[in-house]
Amino acid sequence: MKTHNWLLRSAIVASLHIAAFSSSTALSQTPSSPTATTALEEVVVTGSRIRGTAPVGSSVIGLGREDIDAASGVTVDRIIKEVPQVYNLGVSESSRGQSGGAGNIVFGNSINLHGIGPYATLMLVDGHRVVNNSRSTDPSIIPSLGLERIEIVADGASAVYGSDAVAGVVNLVPRRTLNGVDTSLRYGTADSFDEYQAGIAGGKVWDGGQVMVAYEHSYLSNLNGDDRDFFTSDLRSHGGSDSRVTRCSPGTIRVGATTFAIPAAGVTPATANTMVAGTTNLCNVALGQDLLPEQQYNSLNATFTQRFNDWFEVFADGFYSKRDFVYQPALFASTLSAPNTNAFFVAPPGVTGATSIDYNFSGDLPRDTQTGSSTSWELTPGLRFSLPHDIRAELLFTYGKSDDESNTSHGLNNAALATALASNNPSTAFDPYGLHRTSAATLAAIGNQIFFAPTLETFKGYEARFDGPIVALPGGDLRFAAGYEGQDMDVSLGLARGNPGTPIVFREFSRKVDSTYFELRAPIVGSSNAVSGIARLDVTAAVRYDNYSDVGSATNPKFGFSWAPIDSLTLRASYGTSFRAPLITEIYGNSNALFGQNYVNPAGGAPLIGFALSGANLNLKPEEATTWSFGFDWKPTADTSLSMTYFDVKYEKQVNNYLSNLAILSLENQFAGTGIILRGTEARDRVLALLAQGITLARGSFPGGDPQNVTLFVDGRNNNLGTSLTQGIDIQVNQNWHTDAAGTFRFNFSGSYFSKYEVALTQTGALTDRLNTIFYPLRFKGLAAVSWDYGPATTRLTFNYVTSYDNNAITPTESVSAYTPVDLSFTLRGDEFTWLGSFGSHLSVGLEARNVFDQDPPFVNIAQSGNGGGGFDPTASDPVGRFIGLRISKNWR
Repeated sequence: MKTHNWLLRSAIVASLHIAAFSSSTALSQTPSSPTATTALEEVVVTGSRIRGTAPVGSSVIGLGREDIDAASGVTVDRIIKEVPQVYNLGVSESSRGQSGGAGNIVFGNSINLHGIGPYATLMLVDGHRVVNNSRSTDPSIIPSLGLERIEIVADGASAVYGSDAVAGVVNLVPRRTLNGVDTSLRYGTADSFDEYQAGIAGGKVWDGGQVMVAYEHSYLSNLNGDDRDFFTSDLRSHGGSDSRVTRCSPGTIRVGATTFAIPAAGVTPATANTMVAGTTNLCNVALGQDLLPEQQYNSLNATFTQRFNDWFEVFADGFYSKRDFVYQPALFASTLSAPNTNAFFVAPPGVTGATSIDYNFSGDLPRDTQTGSSTSWELTPGLRFSLPHDIRAELLFTYGKSDDESNTSHGLNNAALATALASNNPSTAFDPYGLHRTSAATLAAIGNQIFFAPTLETFKGYEARFDGPIVALPGGDLRFAAGYEGQDMDVSLGLARGNPGTPIVFREFSRKVDSTYFELRAPIVGSSNAVSGIARLDVTAAVRYDNYSDVGSATNPKFGFSWAPIDSLTLRASYGTSFRAPLITEIYGNSNALFGQNYVNPAGGAPLIGFALSGANLNLKPEEATTWSFGFDWKPTADTSLSMTYFDVKYEKQVNNYLSNLAILSLENQFAGTGIILRGTEARDRVLALLAQGITLARGSFPGGDPQNVTLFVDGRNNNLGTSLTQGIDIQVNQNWHTDAAGTFRFNFSGSYFSKYEVALTQTGALTDRLNTIFYPLRFKGLAAVSWDYGPATTRLTFNYVTSYDNNAITPTESVSAYTPVDLSFTLRGDEFTWLGSFGSHLSVGLEARNVFDQDPPFVNIAQSGNGGGGFDPTASDPVGRFIGLRISKNWR
């Protein structure tokens, strides 16, 4: 992107001129008596920096306190994921196989609006950026009891907020109006799964100020795949494939193409003649693997406001969050090379030389349990000035730190294993023949590989904001917002892999960002000059300039209008551009090295040996998007509302890498001219040049031991390659019916319908339809709820719908059924617990049943992996099953 220094200078000068004009007028207005209301009523709705107004042209999905309390999710990320516009693709605790998921080694959750990407939705707290793990922000950093509301704008917003707001923005607005104490206790259970939560929030509102502190402790047990019969490698009973493996305990001996199953009791040279050629032992590849990790949350947040007079106040918000996790991966399995020097060596009849053994270490080594945590804290104090002419100025400073830890201590030490397989001494040799005779000392050496991967970040944010009226127009005041934002980020990526005692080596990176923005809102027609057919007409324009120290700059505008032909109907539209700066981890990658790999030959026959480059790409640039939307909001009565929004997002220069794609040659024509795939002399010369630069060969060997013989090269680094086009409609319907005798009935429906989702691997490649296929956005997701309020009781029935789709990861393509779980809840509240005396006041008791009919996830014919699969799709369904929960809340006022 081109740097427009004139825009940076102009925006700064404009901001300084506005501030100078405002402060040059004497601050001698008659002071009004500050009240709690005046101190707390300053509301800025997400999507606009101009206070007291909703964003023009874009819709806002709002979840208030009642919605948060009624949600079935136990943490904030789960509450937000109940919104149909949110997809469980990428950075998720349950599935990490999609874009961005590979880096999610701490099992966090991010918000992926419209499935556009896990890093394409910006997460804010009270309108400002927050510290994260240098990749994404998990909404569970804030306790649900500490939130006033959650606001979601599913529209591009980089003109207002900068990077990452391609698909939209989620703003967590903390509580500032709590005057008393709220307490909450929840417990729920399902088959082999349970969760609980306890929380307390206390607040005090006084004349001109407030303070609030909230704390929650949440625990969610693990859900192991062995406890769900639909999670298996043998899918034949459902008409699927048998993807069981021969890496079992006991294992399978291979001699060339011939297999010999090791008997259940093991095998020795004396019993070798009992093995039968052509037999195998088969088992699940993911024995004992968790579908959901065990997680424990401790989260705290606080707010403070104090108005000192009619023109000055201080405010602050902050949070502390620590999430601990324990994840049980699948048991170790491998194909071993057993030489005849092994002390326990057994060969099938007629075989004398070395053999291969498909083997599972379940009887030898402990599971390499993955443990870790995600810790973050942040404090944002600010000053607010009420200047003449209703101009408001704010100064904010944010300081925060995060520490992500992911550790394993019992990994497979391949070097020690090779030594033990070759040993002729029974006390130091490894026994792969089913009798488990390996010594404890040898097993300890084989299973002592450590992997520690801490990620540390320090974040500093600086903001200066101004907003207010400029001039009175016939329809109202022309209002503006302008400001400067600065960000300083220091990131440390640590790694220790090897024997115990291997030190953690950190790579240190930093990034600085300077941004300015300017926003105008013009009410062309308002109540004072309305005419027939134009009850209101508002237009808005915003522009933002962001300058990054490492990836260049971006300038993004946005325009919107809202037209109300009558008071009950508003038509709106918006157009703008957005961007996402590449992550530091995407720029610098992991190890700088070449990897020899066997690539699938699209012409058939033996695999082709190629060499892939992993490492940094300092030429990586921001991703870019063009977004536009139009829709309407219709509220014919106080009890009826309908909202629809059409959205269109063209997303270009998306960051992708193909280091682990061993089938990439089938797509070779789409990479023409990019340098991603090179053949013949071009491949040889590229590899020779990399070797000359000091890049080493980390795995494999060159053909004939000479790099001159290389004929295939793949650039596996991150590159600005991808393009996607997303189009669809969001809908929201609300209807209330009031009766004299039967109470009130409420109907709510929300859904997201996609008309198009196409992707291209390169900027010049042809767009390919991926809509409604596995691991991509699905055509329709919806939620319909019917509530019945009768006296102190509320009964709520919720119908969830995830459309049927195609599993094109197999041939022929499989049709996956729709997923339609039904939830039921009952809440008794208010002062009806008279038998409890005063304690019954403001007491609420609720009972809920999620997936009340215990619907299993729809069958999906996909093999087991570390990211789910094995009979179900974790991105489109929930493996927990029927869940029964009880919640008790008490408000002390």
